[in-house]
This record gives sequence, structure tokens and C-alpha cells, in this order.
Amino acid sequence: MLKKFILNSLSSFVGAWIAFALFGVAFFIVLFAVIGKFSGGVEDNSVKEHSILTIELKGIIEEVEKPATIDYGTVLQGEIETPQTLNKLVKAISEASVNKNIDAIYLKCGGVAAAPATLHALRKSLFEFKKSGKKIYAYGDSFGMGDYYVGTIADSLYMNPEGSLALTGISSTSLYFKDLLDKLGIEVAVVKVGTFKSAVEPYISNEMSQPARAQLDTLYGSMWNFIRDEIASSRKINSAEINRMIDVDFLMLQNSKYLLKKKLIDRTAYERQMDGILADCLGRDKKKLNFVSPETLVAQNDWGTNLNSKNQVAVLYATGEIAEKNTRGIDCYTLVPIITELADNENVKGLVLRVNSPGGSVFGSEQIAEALKYFKSKGKPLAVSMGDYAASGGYWISADADRIFADPLTITGSIGIFGLIPNISGLANKIGVHPQSVSTNPEIQINLLEPLTPRQHEAMQKFVEDGYNRFISRVSKGRHLSEAKVRALAEGRVWSAITAKKLGLVDELGTLNESVEWVVKKGKIGDNYDVAVYPKQNMTLLDYVLASGQLESLSDAIPMIEKSTADKILQQRIINLLQQRPVQARMPLIEVKL
Repeated sequence: MLKKFILNSLSSFVGAWIAFALFGVAFFIVLFAVIGKFSGGVEDNSVKEHSILTIELKGIIEEVEKPATIDYGTVLQGEIETPQTLNKLVKAISEASVNKNIDAIYLKCGGVAAAPATLHALRKSLFEFKKSGKKIYAYGDSFGMGDYYVGTIADSLYMNPEGSLALTGISSTSLYFKDLLDKLGIEVAVVKVGTFKSAVEPYISNEMSQPARAQLDTLYGSMWNFIRDEIASSRKINSAEINRMIDVDFLMLQNSKYLLKKKLIDRTAYERQMDGILADCLGRDKKKLNFVSPETLVAQNDWGTNLNSKNQVAVLYATGEIAEKNTRGIDCYTLVPIITELADNENVKGLVLRVNSPGGSVFGSEQIAEALKYFKSKGKPLAVSMGDYAASGGYWISADADRIFADPLTITGSIGIFGLIPNISGLANKIGVHPQSVSTNPEIQINLLEPLTPRQHEAMQKFVEDGYNRFISRVSKGRHLSEAKVRALAEGRVWSAITAKKLGLVDELGTLNESVEWVVKKGKIGDNYDVAVYPKQNMTLLDYVLASGQLESLSDAIPMIEKSTADKILQQRIINLLQQRPVQARMPLIEVKL
């Protein structure tokens, strides 16, 4: 109770007056934007003959659309935006491949920020598009890793004469902050199972352990070899030569002449020239070029929208961290009823669970896993399609599937459990708070204001080990592997899906669409079926604003507070530490963005 009182009081005191002041401003801007949206007429969603699908490879690419939300913190930091989604981009590319009015795809590379598996899925959909005989063209003022990886699938790759190519391999930096916690007066007791379960390390150490470093070396090496080989194949150059150019020639510092000589790009051009180049390539008049957005093409395709179909394959998205009453990630209290309804719905003939999660609450993971077991008890096929991550709790909810599909660059595994029990008595003393407790059963009282006793620590360790044994058992039964083998490859270690397939943790390297096709075949559903995407998304007021194009007026109306990325990460990590359930099935923080 004291914990909730302190946290709620601080957040309420600081935030209430800000929220009150901002609410009126934001409300009226939102209202006027919506009025403008609907008074401006109906948008023309038709696709004219000889059109070009234009994809902006910039900013964040998320897994799937979610209802937009707004709060005073979001407004203050100017972070109100509609990110692109993999779901929508793949859908648009698929439609472009069969739409007779689309002649080509134009990739405008401008700084994409997405995980490797997302970019590979996008790249693979573009590869499938090329089978239609249509061309892909790509341009960038400069190229980052992600832009270039996707862009190399293009038939022609153009770059600004003054541009550069930041091809650097895969790396990441983790923040360790034991010293910070010491200064704040916060101690963290750790209970865990798994040599490689390194998610706890930043709280208790100032440096990375050797097991943690070893697993990242293996993981990144596997992923980089795959990406490098795909780039080399597309550009028709030697894979080893790419490493040499990066390490010896300092590729990211080389100019466009070097890139042309090494066949890393096809031609230099300024962006203003690209309309003329595209017109020449397609044999058309420059003035008659017609560019269409992914949104326009998605409107032509009803994949995933027919929730009333009598013969449907459900695709259920489970994205984010697993918790209870979680508005931003996977809320087991929301997801479990949906799974149950799908199981009982006679129109649903099979299910693909799309998992993109680093894990989270052990309790939440087990609730979802049991609901999926109930779905299977109805005799319906269940497949899992893994996105960027399906690790720890994300793997817990995947293990019972009839078939597991993953992208080659999916990060999975991390079969292990840990507990973090913070003690903020030092912080309380620093700010003049001196708690005094009275209890009939003091030994069982575990709270933030006292360190664990030896008996409490022993009990917590046993509790975590029991959870780990349940995790091992579920994986063993679901994957048809002996418990001894599961224990050997578990220990909290993360794997790329390429390696996980060899270990038996993954069945096939494939896309979401391929997992749907497997369910159709397994369930003998036939050709006349529909795909229905769940959970059903309801448009919010903010969604209409963002769709109206009035975003800039809202963002500009509110002053922006600048904070360093490191500060934001540390603050959020400490808040999460104090608020999360003490026992977690979550992978270490591995955020690889290309």
C-alpha cells in the first residue's frame, strides 16, 4: 500500500496540473481536426492506370495497427505520430503484385528504424512482388543499414552523389546502472534460473558477464551472416568482400564513387531527378506519373477484415510485453477471452497466433498458454508465427502450437525465469521517510522497504525454480523433446530462429502467410476461406485526427521537452523495476534496430 501511495502521489502531484492545462488545448485541436477531416470531402481511393506504389522507408515500423492513444506525457514530448506497420506494408505489396494498375514499386529510403525480422519480412514480400514481372526502384540521399538491406532487393538502386552508406554490421549497447541505484539508495535482490538469463544484470552489475557476451556474439554473428549474404546475393558481390570493405576500407566513410566502383549502388542521382528516371524506365511521360500510397492499396484488399466469414482462419496478434492490465502490450485478461471466443466460434476453423514479444509476467504467460491449449482441445489447428521476438514468456505461449513458424532473424528461446525484488529503504531514508512495520507474521512480509531475509530469499528461489520446471515441462511436451534436451538448450539463452530450427524450438522458417497456408492445409479448410485479424481494432478520435493530416498542428501547439535517450531509458527501467511483478519470464533487453 505504501508503495502505491508514494508512486501515485508523486505522479499525480506532478502530472495533474499539466494534464489539466493541456487537455483543453489538445481537445479543441483534435475536435477541429476531425471536423476538417469530414468536411473536406471523401478521399479518392481509386488506383489509376499505370500507377507506382511508393513506400517511404523511414521512421518506425511496428507489427500491426493499434488504436491511437493520447496522454499529457505523449503531447509534451511531441511523440504523437502514426507509425507504419508491417501488416499494412505487406498487404499493400501483395495487392500491388496482382493489381493490373500498378506498374512498379518505388522505395524512398530515408532512415527506417525496425528490427531485423521486420525488415526481412518486408524484403521477402518485395521479393515475392518481383515474381509478377514488375520492377522495383529504390533511392536514398544516404543509406542506413535497414534502408540498404531492404533496398538491395530493388532492380535499380540510386543514391545522391553526396550520399553515404552506413553498413556497419550488427551491434548494440546495453546500459548497466548498479552505481546509479546505489546512489539512489535502491538495492535489488535477484533470484533466477539460467546461466544466460542476463536480464537481471543491469540492476546488480556495472558490466556485462561473459555468458551474456557469449550469447550475443553468437546471436549477432548468425543474424549478420544471414543479412550480409542476402545483400551480397542481391548485389552479386562476394560476402567476404563486404566484411573487408566494412572493416578495412571503413565503408561508412566512403563516397559515392567508391560505392559505384564496388557495385554497392547502380547510379547516382538527385531526388528531383527520380521522376524523370522512373518515367524513362517505365516508358511513360513524366507529367503523367501517378504515385499511390500503401494506404490506398490496402483499401483495395480485404485480407484480414472479414470477421463475419463462416469459414475463416483467425490471425490473432500478441505483441509487446506480457502483463496483467497492460494497455500497451499483451494483457492476459484481454487476450484469454478472445482465444476462448475463437475456440468456441464455429466459424473459426483454425488459428495463427502472431507473437512479437520479449516475454514478461509468468502468470500472464501461463494464462495465455492454457487458453491456447483449450483452443487446441476443440480439434482446430494452431500455428504460431514469430515476429521480431518470441522469447521467454513469448516462447512460453508459443510452445504448444501444432507448428511454429519464424522469420530467420527472429530472436527466440530465452527459456528461463528470474525475480527482481527491489529494496528502497535507502531511498526512503534519503528523503526523510522512516517506515515502521508491525505484523503477526513478519517473516512472510516482503515489501519494497526492507531487504529480503535469508529465509525469504530461499523461498523466492524455490518459487522461481518451480516456475522454471513448469516452463521446461511445457516446452518438452509441446515440442516433443526430452526434458533433458530442453534443459540443455534452455538456461535463459536466446537464439536466432536459424539456430532455433536446428535445435527443434522452431519448425519452419517462414512468413505469416505461410503459417496461414499451413493451417488451411492442416485443417482441410479448402480454398474458399477468409482470413480474419484479431483483436478487432476500433477507431479512436485520435485515429481520425492522425488520418486527417492535422498532426503537425497538434504537435506544434505544444512545447517539446527534450530529454536524452539514455535518461529516458534509465528512468523507464527504474519505474518498471518498481512496478512489475517480481517474477518474470522475460528475455534480456536486446534491441537490434537496423
